[in-house]
Amino acid sequence: MGVSIRCHNRVLLLLVVLGGLAAWLPFINYAPNRLVSGESRALWQLFSVLWLLAPGLLLVICFIPGRGAQVATLLLAEALFCLLVWSAGRAATDLAQTGSALARTSPGSGLWLWLALTLLACSDAIRRFASHPVWRWLLHVQIWCLPLFLLLSGELDNLSLLHEYTNRQDVFNDALAQHLTLLFGTLFPALVIGFAVGLWCYRHPARQGPVFAVLNVIQTIPSVALFGLLIAPLAGLVLQFPWLAHLGIAGTGMTPALIALILYALLPLVRGVVAGLNQVPQDVLESAEAMGMSARQRFWQVRVPLALPLLLRSLRVVAVQTVGMAVIAALIGAGGFGALVFQGLLSSALDLVLLGVIPVIGMAVIIDALFGLSLALLKVKQP
Repeated sequence: MGVSIRCHNRVLLLLVVLGGLAAWLPFINYAPNRLVSGESRALWQLFSVLWLLAPGLLLVICFIPGRGAQVATLLLAEALFCLLVWSAGRAATDLAQTGSALARTSPGSGLWLWLALTLLACSDAIRRFASHPVWRWLLHVQIWCLPLFLLLSGELDNLSLLHEYTNRQDVFNDALAQHLTLLFGTLFPALVIGFAVGLWCYRHPARQGPVFAVLNVIQTIPSVALFGLLIAPLAGLVLQFPWLAHLGIAGTGMTPALIALILYALLPLVRGVVAGLNQVPQDVLESAEAMGMSARQRFWQVRVPLALPLLLRSLRVVAVQTVGMAVIAALIGAGGFGALVFQGLLSSALDLVLLGVIPVIGMAVIIDALFGLSLALLKVKQP
């Protein structure tokens, strides 16, 4: 009688197979300077075959059932993620001792793929064995503790991306300040306008059709086109009223970028307000009325708190969307990390492009995580 072997985690099995293919891709790229592609080196060319131990254990765990297997998957995948980060820094340090001062060691496609696969394995394991939303959030956050320690301790300083940051630290800090200005300069006005318009549409359902039609049209306009459409009217306005220039208003720069980003943010926010207010159960409102609450008290103390999770989800989408679209605003002189991205593209400097792209991704992930924590805490308070 044969023994049947059953795979209990097909997702992890697929990730391990893809990881095996990634081992043959370039782990790092070593170039004599920042503008030359250089030569690539695979993982097995830099380190011993002991690297196969963690992926091999993950492959075995695919066929083991139970909660313990999921915990082991998280621990192994997280250890592999940290080991990958450390190994990239170690390889860069070793190569820096043999090359010139202008030489650059950058992460290869294999390293990026391995990092992505290990993070997916961690996320899948957390989803399987942790049911509480706050615990899930905390487990996701702790994955980044050791990599951040490696970054701050200087273990990764010889990577080309860190060289680029060191050479352009003042430019990077200015870009960060400009990107945050675009983000918060969009969110606060958009939230005020979106809540007011959404409340108006909720109280007058017949007007929802025309309002959403206009907002849908705005949403379909490409971002570059909308930025461009705002340049001429604003430039003409400043020409007609020169005192506006003293307030920082101009045809290019922050002003058209903020206006366009606010316009893009209105549709999700207005929809979130209307849907959130409409989804409050009628029996809850009737109970509040029976308790003697006035119409104003029912709105602010019952309807708005119950609609808050849906509104936060809409604001979450808008915040992440704004972080990404602010990159395009650099084309009209708004600055931000988009300026680094386009400068890197024009000069064919991949490290400079990554110096602009990675902070944008990090900012979007952090914002999404903070909103996720807020929603998790609301879910705990509102069982």
